[in-house]
Amino acid sequence: MKTYKQSLGANIFDVFNLILLLAIAFICLYPMIYVIMASLSSPSLLMQHSGLLLKPLGLHFDAYKSVLANPDITTGYANTLFYVVIGTILSDALTMMAAYVVSRKKFPLRNFFNIILILTMFINGGLIPSYLNIQNLGLLNTRLSQILPVAVSAYNVIILRTYMTSIPVSLEESARMDGASHLRVLFCIIFPLCLPVFAVITLYYAVGTWNSWFNAMIYLTDRSKYPLQLFLREILILNETDSLINSNAASGIEQVQISETIKYATIVISTVPILCIYPFLQKYFVKGVMIGAVKE
Repeated sequence: MKTYKQSLGANIFDVFNLILLLAIAFICLYPMIYVIMASLSSPSLLMQHSGLLLKPLGLHFDAYKSVLANPDITTGYANTLFYVVIGTILSDALTMMAAYVVSRKKFPLRNFFNIILILTMFINGGLIPSYLNIQNLGLLNTRLSQILPVAVSAYNVIILRTYMTSIPVSLEESARMDGASHLRVLFCIIFPLCLPVFAVITLYYAVGTWNSWFNAMIYLTDRSKYPLQLFLREILILNETDSLINSNAASGIEQVQISETIKYATIVISTVPILCIYPFLQKYFVKGVMIGAVKE
């Protein structure tokens, strides 16, 4: 068995490429590292620190204790999990059925619905008509206002539709000859073949719902229905950390210092759960991204 030795230029390129990729990886990961280390640091030492932060400045968990003890964070977590689970399931089901319909070449209104689908990506009614629509439907200040308006993404439907059109028609025809209905064809034949793309779309919906806060700010007035990201906005942008700071804490400068670590701890707590989803969907995500890249 022959072994091939790389030339000196190829070795130099590999070393340079490795260094470059490591530098890019560090640049991408450093903001996350900084937030985690800052959330574990002493408030007073953190305020005095400048430059890179690669380790905690004194190990303190007071910020996490303050955040986890706040009832708003617990309420936000529960609401966000509800919106993510129910919303993602509904979005996946509607997207799958819509993509199946517009991908069938024998469907007479296929081109019409494809045009309507694409037009929704260019034409938007605007905030005021959307608000009036939600109001007329009686969805204001309800949990459904966080699920129904964003239940289907035209972009995701087009992605799934494009992949479904690449599936051989003979599979559907053979199933139809055996007496299978459209629903059976969809869920027993098409769905297993679309699993990689479907996993990617599920990830898109879950992450989008988890990070959503604008619709809640517009349509919700009851704080018991607020998602986690809306409470996070109050803490980070509106600087409302008073409810998270222990009443026994010192006033003045120390409260300002503690509020900074609380902000970082809140970011970590609100980000970690969604990051835990990626390892389970990674293999499907890679397959979904690479679909169509290699032709046989």
